[in-house]
Amino acid sequence: MNIHEYQAKAVLKEFGVPVPEGYPVLTAGDAETAAKQLPGPVWVVKSQIHAGGRGKGKFVEADAGEKGGVRLAKSIDEAKQFVHEMLGKTLVTIQTGPAGKQVNRLYIEDGSAIEKEFYLSLLVDRVNSRVSFVASTEGGMDIETVAHDTPEKIITFSVDPATGVMPHHGRTLSHALGLGGDLAKQAGDLATKLYTAFVAKDMAMLEINPLIVTKDGKLRCLDAKIGFDSNALYRHADIFALRDETEEDAKEIEASHHDLNYIALDGTIGCMVNGAGLAMATMDIIKLYGSAPANFLDVGGGATREKVTAAFKIITADPKVKGILVNIFGGIMKCDVIAEGVIAAVREVGLQVPLVVRLEGTNVELGKDIIAKSGLDVIAADDLDDAAQKIVGAVKAAGQAGAH
Repeated sequence: MNIHEYQAKAVLKEFGVPVPEGYPVLTAGDAETAAKQLPGPVWVVKSQIHAGGRGKGKFVEADAGEKGGVRLAKSIDEAKQFVHEMLGKTLVTIQTGPAGKQVNRLYIEDGSAIEKEFYLSLLVDRVNSRVSFVASTEGGMDIETVAHDTPEKIITFSVDPATGVMPHHGRTLSHALGLGGDLAKQAGDLATKLYTAFVAKDMAMLEINPLIVTKDGKLRCLDAKIGFDSNALYRHADIFALRDETEEDAKEIEASHHDLNYIALDGTIGCMVNGAGLAMATMDIIKLYGSAPANFLDVGGGATREKVTAAFKIITADPKVKGILVNIFGGIMKCDVIAEGVIAAVREVGLQVPLVVRLEGTNVELGKDIIAKSGLDVIAADDLDDAAQKIVGAVKAAGQAGAH
């Protein structure tokens, strides 16, 4: 689960992490109140969406101005003007896709006098099962660009969970950023506080870009992006309360209500599979035969008929879906349960696109028999390769027929 920048800074502030003062703006009327609580003489007005590249982004609406999603105001009146221009408008960045995201929240922050900018993040390194720091002197840039063009400028080190963060981690960080004296001490203190926050709140990713040195020699987290481990949210009611469903795909929200692992993608073939590995293989083979998956959907090993029905409804609710592939290998999951769920869903919502079903494993013959006797227009497949070819072919045929 992701949260907004202003929420992330509030979380970090609880752990003593140095962040600039700022206030959220949810309505245009909040702008003046928020700005007046800050000393100025410079105010930063930031769009709050779950996507990076806001400063370089462009608004779709002509009346939103042409200064991007992060703007520097030199008066309270100018801050109010920026709020009026941006709030409720659609911002397109390199991470939103061409459709962009509507800006429903803004953040007015006290301006900072910047001497230097750095990049710093913490994430779970699944190779060594530890929390790792990633630091670079190239702050304010896309870290992917730095990694591609100048990988030697990225320093990575991990923390042993048995000891937690130690003084030498702080020294490693300050050395990586070229900091000495009091700034090196501040870097060590910051490393401890960020690691403590990361572990305490079950974060999956914490990114500070940029981490700055102010002209008066202070380290400040000028931006903050946090992602949390969804499996641990039951331990953090305060964090779960920060969820902004307007930033999430409606289908993904519905899937979460049924405990389904669903991620919307850009293709045209809807997939319903049991098991993450099989789901990945299914998406790969659809690509192999010239099409693209519309989603990742793992119904899990213990899905009920109701859960399968809900999954099918979510797939068919996507207008991009031109065909559906159900690929089930029955172990714990029984093929007859899948068959009953698919049939129940089709009878309830109808079937407007080609449907290919491949079943294998526990109760496979019973599952195939249920589908065969349903009277529905379902294409049976013998194996995954056969299923992928059939659904890709059926979608292409349906598209050609529609063109005529």
